[in-house]
Amino acid sequence: MNTISLSHEEIEALTAEDVKQLAERLDQDDYNSPFEALQDWHLLRAISFHNWELVEPYRHLLDVEAFDEA
Repeated sequence: MNTISLSHEEIEALTAEDVKQLAERLDQDDYNSPFEALQDWHLLRAISFHNWELVEPYRHLLDVEAFDEA
């Protein structure tokens, strides 16, 4: 899967199993280069914008924090 060129429709078509496999790769952090990890991280982030429910169990991989800028 070439994650950089996934379209909006392809991202929306990803299943819970697809997201689980992506999250497992990120969690294991066994990549040949940091760029491969970054590519998967960006995909997980993109999926979160389209379907947060699929990504929610793996939110710790995104380091999403609420910011109080008041």
